[in-house]
Amino acid sequence: MTLYDFNTDSKANDWLVVDDVVMGGRSDGNFYIDEDGYGIFEGEVSLENNGGFSSVRHNCNTINVSDYSKIRLHIRGDGSTYQLRIKSNRSDYYSYAAYFQSDNNWGTVDIPFRAMAPVFRGRDLDLPNFKGETIEEIGFLIGNKKAQSFKLQIDKIELIK
Repeated sequence: MTLYDFNTDSKANDWLVVDDVVMGGRSDGNFYIDEDGYGIFEGEVSLENNGGFSSVRHNCNTINVSDYSKIRLHIRGDGSTYQLRIKSNRSDYYSYAAYFQSDNNWGTVDIPFRAMAPVFRGRDLDLPNFKGETIEEIGFLIGNKKAQSFKLQIDKIELIK
């Protein structure tokens, strides 16, 4: 099942960038659809003023994922480590996150639901990992405790049994 398939008709405003500026930081992320129809999440992470992250997220209608076991990303990155983040309920204060390593080639990354741990503001929570029932928000975050430029190209996000 496809959660999001980027193409030239995709709308960048379906996605919301949230940077550390919400807490006084200076990071600057951007999200757009390029001429080939890929979602592009790029920018600069700054550690100034206690900053250190940039993220992009997409609210979706409630999706029942109980028949699936993982999320597959079709991506090309820049060699940086990113987080895939989901919320089972968009009103939850926390997200479920899993790290993945990107590289400069197009490829797929499979992330099992059971590997997605609850986090809030960069801290692990003492709650169970994602149970795989529903998804209402999906997104990406970069925050590697260093100042850096970043660029993640996204082609498709799928659910896999």
